[in-house]
Order: sequence, then structure tokens, then C-alpha cells
Amino acid sequence: MSRHVNNFEDRSPLKRLEEPQVSTKKLRLEIEIDENMSDNSPDRNRRANFSNVNGVNRNLNIHSVKPTTKKLIIKNFKSEPKLPADYHETTWEKLSSAVIAIQQSKPNEYLLEELYQAVGNMCSHKMAQTLYNRLFNLIETHVCSNIEKFINEPMDRILFLKKMNNTWQSHCNQMIMIRSIFLCLDRTYVLQNPNISSIWDMGLDLFRKYFMIHTLVETRVVEGLLMLIEKERQGDKVDRSLLKSLLRMLTDLQIYNKSFEQKFLHSTERLYAAEGQRLMQELEVPEFLAHVDKRIHEENERVLHYLDSSTKYQLIHTVEKQLLSEHVNNILQKGLDNLLEGNRIHDLSLLYQLFSRVRNGLHELCHAFNAFIKKQGRTIVIDPEKDKTMVQELLDFKDAMDNIVASCFKKNEMFGNSLKEAFEHFINQRTNKPAELIAKFVDSKLRAGNKEATEEELERLLDKIMVLFRFIHGKDVFEAFYKKDLAKRLLVGKSASVDAEKSMLSKLKQECGGGFTSKLEGMFKDMELSKDINVAFKQHLNINTPELIPLDMTVNILTMGYWPTYVPMDVTLPAQMVKFQDIFKDFYLSKHNGRKLQWQPTLGHCVLRARFKTGQKELVVSLFQTLVILLFNESDEHNFEYIKAATNIEDGELRRTLQSLACGKARVLNKIPKGREIEDNDRFRFNNEFINKLFRIKINQIQMKETTEEQKATEERVFQDRQYQIDAAIVRIMKMRKTLSHNLLISELLGQLKFPVKPSDLKKRIESLIDRDYMERDKDNSNQYNYVA
Repeated sequence: MSRHVNNFEDRSPLKRLEEPQVSTKKLRLEIEIDENMSDNSPDRNRRANFSNVNGVNRNLNIHSVKPTTKKLIIKNFKSEPKLPADYHETTWEKLSSAVIAIQQSKPNEYLLEELYQAVGNMCSHKMAQTLYNRLFNLIETHVCSNIEKFINEPMDRILFLKKMNNTWQSHCNQMIMIRSIFLCLDRTYVLQNPNISSIWDMGLDLFRKYFMIHTLVETRVVEGLLMLIEKERQGDKVDRSLLKSLLRMLTDLQIYNKSFEQKFLHSTERLYAAEGQRLMQELEVPEFLAHVDKRIHEENERVLHYLDSSTKYQLIHTVEKQLLSEHVNNILQKGLDNLLEGNRIHDLSLLYQLFSRVRNGLHELCHAFNAFIKKQGRTIVIDPEKDKTMVQELLDFKDAMDNIVASCFKKNEMFGNSLKEAFEHFINQRTNKPAELIAKFVDSKLRAGNKEATEEELERLLDKIMVLFRFIHGKDVFEAFYKKDLAKRLLVGKSASVDAEKSMLSKLKQECGGGFTSKLEGMFKDMELSKDINVAFKQHLNINTPELIPLDMTVNILTMGYWPTYVPMDVTLPAQMVKFQDIFKDFYLSKHNGRKLQWQPTLGHCVLRARFKTGQKELVVSLFQTLVILLFNESDEHNFEYIKAATNIEDGELRRTLQSLACGKARVLNKIPKGREIEDNDRFRFNNEFINKLFRIKINQIQMKETTEEQKATEERVFQDRQYQIDAAIVRIMKMRKTLSHNLLISELLGQLKFPVKPSDLKKRIESLIDRDYMERDKDNSNQYNYVA
């Protein structure tokens, strides 16, 4: 039963009226009938029914009467009470005139209570069916005439809708009044007959019947509604209350879905399909997304104000499909890269919000996001010209992408994982180089003289670097270059902060385990032990050799397994230096018997006092530079061949050393003839005219900078270490398995090794181990290996 019926029942004053008087009298009389009345009497049966209906227990009432001496005699009626012969017709004339007056909005000459009692009397005397049929015909005639007047009457669409709305509102009000009069019919006859519609439903059924019979009327109403909605979508103002009332009419008539909703959704689909195609070509992606968001908001407003709530899902789904789903790839291809490159936070947030409404939208967005990171990151990593700025660009790029995932993509785990996968993919596109450059970047930040950041900022920077470090497959390459740079910082005393160095070491240990950092930790231990040894050595010199010319010599004792491998080089040192070396050697071996010392001149540095024409200066130079400069105490001029023979420095190293002294910014030597390159017949003269405003001058130490040879040597050491690890892994697996096929062995190796390696390289190591009798091929199956104990 519809909403209007409920409202009427809540408000109607008629429900408090008493039952008709005729029926009440009859009930009393029947209770007082003599008990001797025949059980088969129809009055007897009727009395029992009335007693049951009204909840009266006849026997109980008789027993409850107090006994008296007065005798009560009850006699039967001589004749049963009857209604007047013309009561049915006269009463219907009265009721029909009242109904017609209501339908024509005229005053009613009868009281509503009188009409209500008349309906009750007719229902009590088995006239309910006739009364219902007559009322049905009366209402049908009225509804039919109301609908038919809309058929041939030409009028404006808006006017037509307004008149139809007035007709519907009048019909609802009339049915409420009619039902209030015929309420007794509704509560008795209709309830006893489930197949009969209530008076209110009868009115709805009749209105629906003639509304749908006259398809022209139905079509004009629906087309008028669609026209109003289309106008509103185009930006015009429309009467929303008219829309709401007529759509509510279609809902109450239960034809909303069949007559209106399907046509409405079809027109919506056509509209937004065309609009999506057009705007996708005309607008940039940010403007298109803003338009889509606006359209979705507008359609939600329509559902809120006048559409039935059941339409919401299909309506919004249609808008999303035509404006988003059909254009997902175009949106991503046309605008995502620009949004990400421009760091358009608001637009990216809107994109994520809209794509989350579309099936598989977020997966498509995540895939495109991943592809962008790989493409953009590859341009940073692959280009050798960007090597100097690669790490900083990677850090900035990572920060930007992290911010987008957190701010725009609501920290969606799928996007976070995709970001990590993309970084790991592109950063390993260029084998070993990113690992090397990250190690050098750390070196530049931990080296003394780096005043770019405070300790807190440096700590945050190291954390970010560790994120990049996690993506690298060749961590052993990082370790090799980091160890080499750390050695230089420690030996030359150029470490900016011991706390920062140890913090970085702690991070590496936490990430890769103690085995990865054991050698690095050993380097720090060597430096601390060397300090104690130097203090003891100076005390030894003061006690045992006070006659020696004082020379402040500091020696660092390096455990060979901890430090990078340095090529041994024998050079000719001044006698005084040799003497101090011998004294230190005797001193050290006396305390550590059985050890062997090997001097490394490539790592030494000195401070020399030099007198020039302008005055005395202090020169901070390498050991090789020192050996060259000291030769000019003997003579002001020497040729290249003499210097080479006197110092015994390797040819390439000597040329770089002379280049730093004669061709750099601080030229303490003059090259004859002038030029950048050092030739075999060049001569060098002490520059007595040397001028510099500083007292202590640091001359560029060429050997402290990484040469191509050093870099190749480091890479070669990494390669050798990897071969040892591969050999060890193969032997370990074969020892445990005893027998294994080639493919399974390769698979297990790839799972165990922590650095990238090609199957062809693994095959070479397997062949090498077979040659060395660690394993052998199976005689019956050449693809099978057996472990040799």
C-alpha cells in the first residue's frame, strides 16, 4: 500500500468514529435471545459470530450475574429486523453524489459521518461487493475522462507537464477523501478478499491503466521529463519540484522503471558518450578530469532532488563508463606523464579518486605509473653524461614519487610496491655503475669540507641513500668502491665526522648483516690502534734516539685483509726517511713478533717548509710530490729522465706528479718548454718567484683522485671476488646434493648469489671446477654433475 494511504490513516479523524448504530442494536438483541432457540437457527449462528468478533463470552456473562428472586423471561423476536426495500439504491445515490462532488471539487451536501455510517450499514448487510463494484465503475469513469482530455489537446510541453501534475495531485487528494468515506469497506470486504485491491490501490491501478493505454500521453510525459533534464544538464534552470512530483507519480504507478528509467539511462549514455569523445579531443587532461568530477556531482544532486534512489547506481555507472572507462588509456597516455613530471598534486589526487570508481582503473593507473618511473629513471641512469648528477637526481626523483604516493594515491600499498619494483628495475639497467656512483656520492658527503648540510640533514640524506642502496643488485660493487673511498678518507684524515662514518656503517650493517661490514669495521679499529702505536713510538724516539733531527712521522698500520689491495711500489726515499722507517720497523716488530710490514708510498703525504723569494711557505703534498720537490735542494733545474731515475717513481705516476707541480694552480716548478703534457725531454726549474697569499698551500694531489686504472682495478677485484663466491656456492651445493642436473644447479645458484650473474658465466665456473677435480660430469648423462669428495 502506498505512502499516501499511511499518511491518511495517521491523520484521519474518522477512525475514531463508533460502529454504525443499526449493527449495535442488532448485537444487543441477539445476546438477549432465549437459549432455547434452535441450534440450527441462522440467528444462532450469527450470534456466535458476533460474539467472537467483539470478544464477548456469552456463557461467562451468564454465570457472572448475581442470583435474584426476580424471574427473567427472554422471548424471541416475532420477526427479524429488516432494512427498507429501497435502502440500497437510496444509499448508493447518496454515496455516489458525494463521490462525484469530491471528483468535481464541489461542496458535499451530506455529512462525512453520515456517509461513513451508510457504508458501514451496507457492509453489514452483505452489500459490500456491489458497493465496491459500483465505486470502481464510478472512479474508472472519472479517471478515464481525465486522461482522455490530454490526448488531442495541443499544448506546450511544460504546460502539458504542469497540467498532468495537477491532474495527478487532484486524483491523489480525491482518493484520500473517497477512502475516508469508504474506510469500512476497506477494512472489511477488502481484507476478507485478498485478491481485491484496496480503494487507494484501485485508484492507482485505474490511473495506471488509462495512463498506459493512451501511449501518446505516456510518451509526452516521459519525453517532457527527459527534455527538462537535458535542459538542466546544459546549464538551464528548470522546475525541480515539477520533475520530482511527476517522477514520484511514475514511481507510485509502478511504471518508473519501464516507462522512464530505461529511456532516461539510454539518453544519458548517448549524451555522455558524445560529450566524452568531444571533450577528450578538446580539453587537456586536468580540465577533462575536473569536468568529469563536476558531472558526477551533478548527477548525484539529481538523484538527491528528484530521481528515484534506485536509479543512482545505474546512472552514476553510466556516467563513469562513458566519461572514464572508455577513455582510461587515452587519459593515461595523454596526460599522466605531464602530471607526474609537473608534480601536479591536486590533479593527480583527482585522477586517483576518479579512477578508483572505475573497474580496474587503479590497476591501469598503477601500471602507467610504473612505466613512467621506469622510463624516467632509465634516462637518469643510462646517460653517461649525467653520471656526475645521477645520484642526486635519483634522490630527488624518489622524493617526488614518494610524495605523490603518499599525498595523491593515499599511501596505497599497490602503488608503493610498484614504485619500489620500478626503481629496482631501472637502477640495475646499467650494470655496476649506479652502485659505484652511489658509493662516490656518499664519499663526497662524508668527506671533510662538505659544509652543505648539518648533522641532522646529513643523517636524513644517508637514510635516503640507503633506500637507493636497497635497490642495487651489485652490492659488492658498492662495498668495493665505498671501502676504497673510506680508506682515503681515513688515511688522509679527510673524514668530516667520525659519528657520521659510524652511522653509515651501522646502516649498512643493519641492511646487509655483519659479514658485509666486518672489513669496514676492521679499518676503523686499525686507525684507533695506530693512534696508540704512534704515541708509543714518539715516546720511544724521545728516550732512545734524542740525537736524531726531529721529524714528525705518523705511521698507520693497516691489516691487509681489511683494506683495499694496493699495488706495491718501491721508490727511492731520502736517507733520513729511510732511517726513521727502519727505527719504526724495529720498534713495531719488537712488540709484535712474527708480523711483516710492507710500506705503501702511494698513500703517504707530507708537509714541507719551502723558502721562496717572497718568503717561507708550507706545502701540503703527497709523498711522490715530496720526493720530486726535495731534488731541487741539490739544483734549481732537472730534466725528466734525471727525476725519474732519482726517485724511481713509476712513469705514469711521475708524469701526473710533475703535472700537478708544474701545470696546476700552485706552480712551485716551471716546465720548460711550457705545455700541459709531460714529455721525456722536458726540463723543470724551481719557481723562486712563486706567489700565494696563503701560508699553507695544498697542492692538488693527483694520486688521491681515482684514475681510470684504479677504477678498472677495483672492478677487476670485484669480478675476482664474485668468481670466488660462485665457486664456493657451487661446491657447497654439490657437496650437499652429491648429484645434480645442470639446470637445477644453475637455478639454485641464481637463488643463492646476491649479485647479478649470467648463466654463461656460471657455466664457465662449473667447467673450471671440473678441471680442478671438485666435480665431474656423469658418464652416462653429460647434463648431470657428480660431486668429487
